Amino acid sequence: MDGQGRALRTRRALIQAAAEVFAEEGFVHASLRAISERAGVSSGALHFHFAHKGALAEAVEAEAAEVVRSIIRAAPGRSGDVLQTVVDATHALMHHLAQDAVACAGFELAGDISRRANSPLRGEWHWIEESLREAERSGTLVEGVSAADAARIIVVATTGLQVLGSADARWLSAHNITRFWELVLPRLAAEHCRDRLVCAGSRPRAAPPRRPPAPTDLPA
Repeated sequence: MDGQGRALRTRRALIQAAAEVFAEEGFVHASLRAISERAGVSSGALHFHFAHKGALAEAVEAEAAEVVRSIIRAAPGRSGDVLQTVVDATHALMHHLAQDAVACAGFELAGDISRRANSPLRGEWHWIEESLREAERSGTLVEGVSAADAARIIVVATTGLQVLGSADARWLSAHNITRFWELVLPRLAAEHCRDRLVCAGSRPRAAPPRRPPAPTDLPA
């Protein structure tokens, strides 16, 4: 492997290790030593790629934002129905949060008040409101339901599942997001399109990325 390839592999190993350590210990208590040891690289190699812990956190958050962008890019091609693409996208997000340590840690860092009040990561998910405005224009939302109100409900619910899921992975299960849509879709979708919507998602799950071992003693 050439020098550029080794550098890229080292950088990705550091981002992965940082995500795992941030998830376990939190940003404040995570140490660069623990991250470099987890990645299997020297402290010097860590500082070559990242000047400080904040830079590592920003890299983790940027990777998580790219996960969200990849979900958004894929969503329009999944179905001819805008509401179904939103359902499928929320399933994809929960799946990544449950399986991908970097995505999960990125969202946790985005909500960490010790770092900054605002994060660009959560703003990526505002794509939902744009999609629901399209559904509103096409007449697939129930009359009287605004796209903005519907988007707030979905963003609040998915954010809540992400926060709860950081401590208990069962909150991120496909079952939970399916039950959410079973309860909410009848209040959002116009009657003429309800029968064709699939609350469990209309697309097969992607192969899971690398992740740390999940707890086995989660509550039902």
